[in-house]
Amino acid sequence: METTLRGVGVSHGVAIGEVRHMGTAVLEPPAKQIPAEEAEREQGRARKAVEAVAADLIARGNLAGGEAQAVLEAQAMIAQDPELMADVDRRIAVGSTAERGIYDAFSHYRELLAGAGEYMAGRVADLDDVRNRIVARLLGVPMPGVPDSDEPYVLIARDLAPADTALLDPALVLGFVTEEGGPTSHSAILARALGVPAVVALPGAGELAEGTVVAVDGSTGDIHVDPSPEKRAELEQAAEERKAALAASTGPGATSDGHKVPLLANVGGPADVPAAVDAGAEGVGLFRTEFLFLDDSQKAPSEEKQVEAYRKVLEAFPEGRVVVRVLDAGADKPLDFLTPADEPNPALGVRGLRSLLDHPEVMRTQLTALAKASEGLPVYLEVMAPMVADRLDAKAFADACREAGLQAKFGAMVEIPSAALRARSILQEVEFLSLGTNDLAQYTFAADRQVGAVSRLQDPWQPALLDLVALSADAAKAEGKSCGVCGEAASDPVLACVLTGLGVTSLSMGAASIPYVRATLAKYTLAQCERAAAAARAADTADEARAAAQAVLSGE
Repeated sequence: METTLRGVGVSHGVAIGEVRHMGTAVLEPPAKQIPAEEAEREQGRARKAVEAVAADLIARGNLAGGEAQAVLEAQAMIAQDPELMADVDRRIAVGSTAERGIYDAFSHYRELLAGAGEYMAGRVADLDDVRNRIVARLLGVPMPGVPDSDEPYVLIARDLAPADTALLDPALVLGFVTEEGGPTSHSAILARALGVPAVVALPGAGELAEGTVVAVDGSTGDIHVDPSPEKRAELEQAAEERKAALAASTGPGATSDGHKVPLLANVGGPADVPAAVDAGAEGVGLFRTEFLFLDDSQKAPSEEKQVEAYRKVLEAFPEGRVVVRVLDAGADKPLDFLTPADEPNPALGVRGLRSLLDHPEVMRTQLTALAKASEGLPVYLEVMAPMVADRLDAKAFADACREAGLQAKFGAMVEIPSAALRARSILQEVEFLSLGTNDLAQYTFAADRQVGAVSRLQDPWQPALLDLVALSADAAKAEGKSCGVCGEAASDPVLACVLTGLGVTSLSMGAASIPYVRATLAKYTLAQCERAAAAARAADTADEARAAAQAVLSGE
């Protein structure tokens, strides 16, 4: 009997296939005591297993490239954390086996993360995955993960660790569904990068029986269980029509009446550039530079290394626009040389621009590297600071850019409600705004972007969030400056129309989403987008806002 379940759609497309479940978690190793004379040998076993797992994660990252590489390198850093390994050694010294020492040390760290205001809850899944890989290696058992199958399937999991998501084969994994996660979790971001339809935050997904046929709609979040032949035909026809519309839509982003909306790509490094170019990106709206800093948590990369990496991206978009975000460290991206280790709530502490202002030499080196990387290139370079709270922050960043001799536009990210509320004040110091809707939602609703239980508050259709976007866009228009969106909200084609109607001047997203957004924008006039935006803001809930906007655009 056909039934429909509803999760959170995070990656466009429709996948129809049989359910296959992720392997079960590694079992807890027995609490076995060892003689004191075996401690050194067990400590050696633990270190070798940790090094092997870290090397495997880095190798997987090198294969995957782009955003996945940055995520997996961060996991490798977790595996080799000196404090964690010191705790493992201590536990083994008092009688634990290598595998038990690893298990208990990671479990203790897990409790610390879960208690840190829960901001780090999204990292708990990453920590568990690293622990499981090390314990599996020590026990000599296969690492549970993506199932072996000769036939394409829909993958069901409680959650997907980055190491699994990064190397999914789209030819076999038609789509995936997870019980946990949210629209901005690592799994969601990597799914969009892969172009695999995905739905997250679906309670009870694990109860779907192996072999059950499901249809996953990554746009709506609907899971059709045992779909009828009619429903399958309807979904397949819609998918074909969407594919044809994508193929027919080319060129710069614009509404049907010619209002230009540049469509830019979010990239995590040079490896993401080919996909952005292939998708027809008009430039880069968010160049995340963290990937360079994750190689070594103890020190920043040299100026020379930064120049080389930045120039590769800048050269790919001659006469295009490239917006670089300076290092956004802290919170879920801690760096030993930059961020405090003992903050009670890292999300509300020293992160982003605050970290850089505390370490001006790190910011100066990065800005100087960007200046040198752009020399002689016709690219339109723009550089922005993350986590700007007020005009003082904006001025400090602009002053640092000038001191570094940077010939570029300086901008501020709007990720904190205060920045949206005082956007016009901030624009007295910088030349553009860029809305990071993921963090802006998190701070507006006090809802951790990695916790599935509060995913409804992370929905970018929330009217309160749209109000803050409108405030920022109105301020930029009044000052004759630009205001883009580089958060995941821009990847929703219908919401892209609403953002355009709110006055946003450019949209940046994962490369895979660009064709969908381009094709949808081209169907509507600017006036229709403005009416849809007004209808969405007049609603009281995210679902009502989405329905109201869709009704306007469909002419109902």
